[in-house]
Amino acid sequence: MTILQLIWFLLLAVLFSGFFFLDGFDYGVGMAVHTLADNEGERDQIIHSIGPVWDGNEVWLITAGGAMFASFPFWYASLFSGYYLVFLLILVGLILRGVSFEFRAKSAAKGKVFWGWMLTLGSTMVPFLFGMLFISMIHGMPIDANGNFHAGFFDYVNIFSVVGGVAVTLLSYLHGLNYIALKTVGAIRDRAKNYAKFLYWVLYLGLVVFALLLIFQTDFLSVHPVGTLVCLVLVVLFALLAHIALFKDNEMLAFIMSGLTMVGVVALIFTGLYPRVLISSISPKYDLLIQSASSSEYTLTVMTIAAVCILPFVLAYIIWTYWIFRKRIAMPAAQPVEE
Repeated sequence: MTILQLIWFLLLAVLFSGFFFLDGFDYGVGMAVHTLADNEGERDQIIHSIGPVWDGNEVWLITAGGAMFASFPFWYASLFSGYYLVFLLILVGLILRGVSFEFRAKSAAKGKVFWGWMLTLGSTMVPFLFGMLFISMIHGMPIDANGNFHAGFFDYVNIFSVVGGVAVTLLSYLHGLNYIALKTVGAIRDRAKNYAKFLYWVLYLGLVVFALLLIFQTDFLSVHPVGTLVCLVLVVLFALLAHIALFKDNEMLAFIMSGLTMVGVVALIFTGLYPRVLISSISPKYDLLIQSASSSEYTLTVMTIAAVCILPFVLAYIIWTYWIFRKRIAMPAAQPVEE
């Protein structure tokens, strides 16, 4: 394995971490539209809190997919063909969420309710399906010597993958609640904090179940015992710090820690995978390795130069965007709605 192959494996972990940190709270806010807000004014308020940033946050997912295609084409080919239907459902969720913002804003009262539910549905589907995808991937899939999947329904949908899907969904919801508490004023802000304070107790129970399943249904602990344990401890620590920050009314710290909790899960997955990118449940000799899945040295070199040149401008733009829209969002004044 070359240093460039390792760099791009780590860079993909960074891109997926950025996606779950930034787009994760968008999904949580979308879920909160009909689970937290009590009226249309509050729904408008929390939707406005992500209005300027949600589409930019999704770019992290597109970039991660493009980077995987260019740097690890064999990983990309096996993953996207093997999880074709799962990715199709994820795309449906992304489309539902994307169009809901516009259609809801231009609809009458009944249309607002319908598209609000579509926003909640799409925002729930995406993290749940991503959780199932990544967890079934680390559990091991029936992959042959050519990288082809021979999977049935229960290879994708099983206790471990469902628990993983629920865990990622709950983490996204908590991240969204912390974002709402950080970005809004009024009753919705206090309600978001109260919901989050309770749901962290549920999360702790879920993390225990997830950790036990990870230990007994993957080889992470035998392959990378130190790295796996460190990542698990960090996930729990970040969640605990976010919970404590809520009780201390430190909303910024709670938001950062809930985001880092999701980053910790991504780090756990990539640490356990290394030096593999896909795990075969048929035989370890069919595992897809970083070394055999990557592009040529020349391609990785060109991509590295391009990334070094472009990345600072992208990060600067993201920071500038969040700085410009840093103010809290109040509930908009009531306006007559066409029946």
